[in-house]
Order: sequence, then C-alpha cells, then structure tokens
Amino acid sequence: MNPKKASDIFSAIVPAPFGAMGIRVGEGLLRELVYLPPEFDEKAPADAVSEQAASQIARYLDEPDFRFSLPLSPAGTDFQRRVWSAISAIPRGEVLTYGQVAKLIRSAPRAVGQACGANWFPLVIPCHRVTASGGLGGFSNHDDASGFHLGVKRWLLAHEGVPGYR
Repeated sequence: MNPKKASDIFSAIVPAPFGAMGIRVGEGLLRELVYLPPEFDEKAPADAVSEQAASQIARYLDEPDFRFSLPLSPAGTDFQRRVWSAISAIPRGEVLTYGQVAKLIRSAPRAVGQACGANWFPLVIPCHRVTASGGLGGFSNHDDASGFHLGVKRWLLAHEGVPGYR
C-alpha cells in the first residue's frame, strides 16, 4: 500500500507511538479507525468530527484511562455488536480471553475472535483487551507474532498497565 495515496481515504491521520491512527469520517459520524504503520505522515483533521476523534485519540495515548465519546456510525451485525458491547465493558488494565467473552455472550471463542477482527472502531471498542487462553492471540485479523498489528496490541496492553506487558 502506497502511504501517500492511501492517506487520501482518511479524514485525519494521528501519530502514535506504534505508528499512526487513520480516521475516516462521513456524514458527521466516525466511520472507521485504522492502525497504520509509521510510514504514514500526519494529516490534519478535515472536519469537526475528525478533529474530535484526533483529539480524543491523542488524549488516550497520553492517558490510558481516558474514555472515548465519539459519534460512531452504525456498524456490524447484531452478533458483532453484542461482542463489542462485552469488550467495551472490560476495564483498562484487564483482559479477558476469547473463551471468557464467548461464555459471557453464550457463543464460541472463534466467533468472538472474528467479531474482534471486524471491529471498525479499535481503541474506542478495545478489542486489544481480548487475548487467547495461551497467550496474546491475534489482532485486527493478523496473527504474525512479529508483525505490525501484534506489536500494536502489545504496546496497547503495556500502555494500559496489563500485567505481563509492562
């Protein structure tokens, strides 16, 4: 992916310790947040919602206890929204396994993992707080242990003070 051309799809790009966050906005609502590698340059917010999202992401990156309050576009299936609701209830500094979340919503761990990977609003819906029973698990539909996305997940868990990731 060419970072210069790809950045055109974002309303803003916010620098982050792990790279950057791409912000997509439409019709006055946040449509998507995307983890981006470091080669993406910062992009000033194009509108009020992307400015609000950029500001709140920066606050979270400084203060892991910060709580997001953004106008989210409706997304996902009923099942995905149930998973995302359960994930949103996980407190900062804690994790649940895919199996634990599945038990809470009466589902299967693999289905929970797929819903995590389909999350349109990472950070706002903290899917990084869901791990495998035997370790880190995947992240954003990636499972390469030394890859960018799992590096982001490790950084986020350390940032939030999760034991074993500090």
